[in-house]
Amino acid sequence: MLVEGLIAVAAAGGGAIVQAAGTDAWAGIRSGVARILGRGESGRERAELERLDQTRAELESAGDGAGAERVQTVLVTRWQTRLEMLLEQLPEEERQQVAAELQALVQQAHAQAPVQIKNIDFSNATFTGSQVLGSGTQNNTINW
Repeated sequence: MLVEGLIAVAAAGGGAIVQAAGTDAWAGIRSGVARILGRGESGRERAELERLDQTRAELESAGDGAGAERVQTVLVTRWQTRLEMLLEQLPEEERQQVAAELQALVQQAHAQAPVQIKNIDFSNATFTGSQVLGSGTQNNTINW
């Protein structure tokens, strides 16, 4: 059984894989995850690369909307589970090393994540208490 910290790293890893698919971060995340899961065996690493490519294809075919969110959730869970299984099988010293490598990949994915800009129109807005009446422009930048 994994401790909470390792489960969190696996969850973050699953999220990073799905987040990176289709972005500039994909090549680095893809090769890093395949290396971690392949454990030095070229055949296993190739199989993981194929799984990662399938993940990207599933995300691309899902498009946008509620269906895409479901696909993303399933894929994050799938990769989290694979990473948890790997961590459970490793001896403690190796487990900590792999967790550190995985954490580095998560940080890489977050650092290379595209900036999302959300524009909300608030021109001619009237603010009364906690309510916004009217319209206008508000720009929010979210760094993931």
